[in-house]
Amino acid sequence: MKSGVLIKIKEEVQKKIEAEFLTVSKYPEWVANIVVVPKKDGKVRICVDYRDLNRANPEDNFLLPNIDMIVDNTVGYSTFSFIDGFSGYNQIKMAAEDRETIFITL
Repeated sequence: MKSGVLIKIKEEVQKKIEAEFLTVSKYPEWVANIVVVPKKDGKVRICVDYRDLNRANPEDNFLLPNIDMIVDNTVGYSTFSFIDGFSGYNQIKMAAEDRETIFITL
């Protein structure tokens, strides 16, 4: 890999560590591979390849309901609200003492 790309990867990872979005993993056997995607502006986007992790986990027999089922089940109620799980999850600060009960990959 080119040294310029490696520098950009290190900068991007460092930004995420400083923002406390990433942390160093203590469990290397569960670390997912990263995939570096160059952007048009010369920066890099770091994506995570979860395929190995997905293979290691059993299938979930209790899938989340699809949106049609959720909306159909609201009939007769006066209030209905959505939570943006992706953005909400990524914006919640985790207490330092709770970090042992979650998993973070780099």
